[in-house]
Amino acid sequence: MSVPKVVLITGAGSGIGEAAAHRLAEAGHRLVLGGRRSDRLAALAQAIEARGGSALPHRLDVTDPASMRSFVAAAQDRYGRVDVLVNNAGVMPLSRLDALRTDEWDRMIDVNLRGVLHGIAAVLPVMDAQGAGHVVNIASVSGLRVDPTAAVYSATKHAVRALSEGLRQESRHLRVTVISPGATRSELVDSIGDRATREAVTGLMDIAIPAAAIGEAIHYAIAQPAEVDVNEIVVRPTAQG
Repeated sequence: MSVPKVVLITGAGSGIGEAAAHRLAEAGHRLVLGGRRSDRLAALAQAIEARGGSALPHRLDVTDPASMRSFVAAAQDRYGRVDVLVNNAGVMPLSRLDALRTDEWDRMIDVNLRGVLHGIAAVLPVMDAQGAGHVVNIASVSGLRVDPTAAVYSATKHAVRALSEGLRQESRHLRVTVISPGATRSELVDSIGDRATREAVTGLMDIAIPAAAIGEAIHYAIAQPAEVDVNEIVVRPTAQG
């Protein structure tokens, strides 16, 4: 088992974030769980601690820099350090550009891109002072390709990959990992307001992998020795084209 670390997870209330929390708690890591739904975070923390783990729930809005700083400060207050940030929070209201769902475009940019930047900005001073740290950014296979209805979502995920590579190259003491899931069972589909697009994506869920598969990938990256930086992992269903 790897040395226990203090791991902060955004979007921990469901899907990949929740699955990662269970896997990392099982590995002995101490967790700070961030998300909008306090009741879900509290229930998750309670379940982890009932199994002998350590988890602190903390209400978080990744679109608010002050909220993100408070999240990081809570981790420092509880555990004294911040070893890993998993930037997982995201939304995916897919639609064609000519549908002009501009509020949804803004939401994706605010959560998927600015939310990641706010996380990086909040932990960098702490990790720099420690001389070590690990940022795990959850992107998507949509950051490797572009499909109809996914132009804006793909743009945010391409940007996350670019930010991650820039952060990696700028530092010699931070580890940076991008994990790009393919079709994965989560609540992301619920954010699709365009009916035709939602039906199409729902059909793809027949081959989707469980969120636990991505939690396992996160655990793998974190568990490597300090001198090993796993930069990118792509995890797709075997049946996905």
